[in-house]
Amino acid sequence: MLIYNTKKGILVEKEDTFFLLNRDWDEMINRDDLYQYMLGLTRQTDPVREGRDILKNELLPPIGKQEVWGAGVTYMRSREARKEESKNAGGGDFYQRVYEAERPEIFFKSNPIRTVGSGGHVRIRKDSTWNVPEPELTLMVSSNARIVGYTAGNDMSSRDIEGENPLYLPQAKTYDGSAAVGPGIYTSDTSLPENTIIWLEVNRKKAVIFGGEVSINQMKRRHTELVDYLFRECSFPNGVLLMTGTGIIPPNDFTLQEGDEIRITIEHIGTLVNYVAKK
Repeated sequence: MLIYNTKKGILVEKEDTFFLLNRDWDEMINRDDLYQYMLGLTRQTDPVREGRDILKNELLPPIGKQEVWGAGVTYMRSREARKEESKNAGGGDFYQRVYEAERPEIFFKSNPIRTVGSGGHVRIRKDSTWNVPEPELTLMVSSNARIVGYTAGNDMSSRDIEGENPLYLPQAKTYDGSAAVGPGIYTSDTSLPENTIIWLEVNRKKAVIFGGEVSINQMKRRHTELVDYLFRECSFPNGVLLMTGTGIIPPNDFTLQEGDEIRITIEHIGTLVNYVAKK
């Protein structure tokens, strides 16, 4: 089941049938029993024919008052890339230690104002010359630390700034248009399969200039482990979105440019599409 936030209301897609619900996003998405609750609502609601048109013209980011947080160095490929980008600054060993440590890297990524949805424009910093998308499975977590759904996330990153000094991570990760999530929230009565694939495709002038894929079973950390650390000293009264790290890293000579199209596809969830805006 997929749940979309739209200008018309909450749109639910279940087995290729759409239901339009008049519900408050923040109250609804923060339920520990989200799947069963939505199942009951759709049984009581008549289908709508214009579901596809609403998705095309009225789609909003699947976020209300929720913050977006991130987890880093959760894939081996990410560890190697971070070590490479920061070796001249003497910080390469930090990422090896994080990868092997009991405590994961958890960081604040974005508030709702700086987050865009599918079809929206992400940005690259004016003071950066090396920028990449980071396609990530993103967890929808309730205020009781229960994983209730999944979406696709784009953790935009300025690699030259982070590589200059690991302490610059907040500047490399958090700025206007630095996060994208969507298109909707996938919820089910079971966890997302461990062999779920994430695909990334970057198009420039209608040509594919980079592509890659990874299975989420390549993650070193368990989803529940990341959630546990996030909630140890933080509360989230409206729930929270947690990006779980990336295992797809473009080559070092790649950087995003204005007008690029970024497509992140995750099985069961769909495709998050973003465009790079002007600096």
